[in-house]
Amino acid sequence: MEEKFSVKLETIVNQLNLECIYCGENFSDISIESTDVNRPGIQLSGFYDCFDSKRIQLFGMVEHAYLKSLSKNVRKEKLQALLASKIPAIIITRGLEVFEELSSLAREYRVPVYRTPLSTTSFLSRLIPFLYTELAPRITRHGVLVEVYGEGVLLLGESGVGKSEAAIELVKRGHRLVADDAVEIKKVSAITLVGSSPEIIRHFIEIRGIGIIDVKRLFGMGSVKDAEKIDLILHLEEWTEGKHYDRLGLTNEETEILGISIPSIVLPVKPGRNLAIIIEISAMNNRLKRAGYNAAEELNKRIMSNMDFSSE
Repeated sequence: MEEKFSVKLETIVNQLNLECIYCGENFSDISIESTDVNRPGIQLSGFYDCFDSKRIQLFGMVEHAYLKSLSKNVRKEKLQALLASKIPAIIITRGLEVFEELSSLAREYRVPVYRTPLSTTSFLSRLIPFLYTELAPRITRHGVLVEVYGEGVLLLGESGVGKSEAAIELVKRGHRLVADDAVEIKKVSAITLVGSSPEIIRHFIEIRGIGIIDVKRLFGMGSVKDAEKIDLILHLEEWTEGKHYDRLGLTNEETEILGISIPSIVLPVKPGRNLAIIIEISAMNNRLKRAGYNAAEELNKRIMSNMDFSSE
């Protein structure tokens, strides 16, 4: 069974700078579990079939105009039916007027009411991505996540293979650390994974022989990033004599995480190899492939074309 996640209503309010009209006594206990938001125009008209009462309810210009057209008694009746369904919260957009009936019923049913000066569309464009990120399916992997030339590169491999040392070298070369040791990976859309670090170890990195260092304080604010999408996975492993490693790059390997396939490469590690430079080249080459150019395929085409020409 898929694990369900939630976000505190208080976190949403603080993140989106909402004005509190009525916060309620149980404000800090309310959790939101749905990424969907409802505009209850059809419910205010009396239709409650297929209504999901777990969603945040958004009052925009249409809902406000409809309620304003009603008499006070009818307006109270319509709002009472909505608030009695145990909705988590109501948010009013455009800084619109809060009806007296709504304020009194909110206190009666203990439903928090908030307001924002943003238009409904603008507010939704902020709220929906935030909910998708906070409620996204997630997994924690042992590894290191760095941003290299705008590419999110996830380094995986056995402990002691050199992931953290490579990350420090990349930071020295102007790239950014996202997470070391534990990478929290969230599926924020059907095609996108975003990685971050647990709050308690954020911006710290462990170097064997030295210990724990604070990357942000040592290298500055520009050396770290709180989160980054994952574009490429590099599997670091000790070089094994006799094992076949891809030398051309004609085979496109992928690693699946949370149902999403990410391009991946196995990088053999041995003394003398400059991992930081190899990781930089891997990131740039991956970006070039996404743009439609594959150097290995281009070389193969040239070879095949030359062979065809020679055989004539």
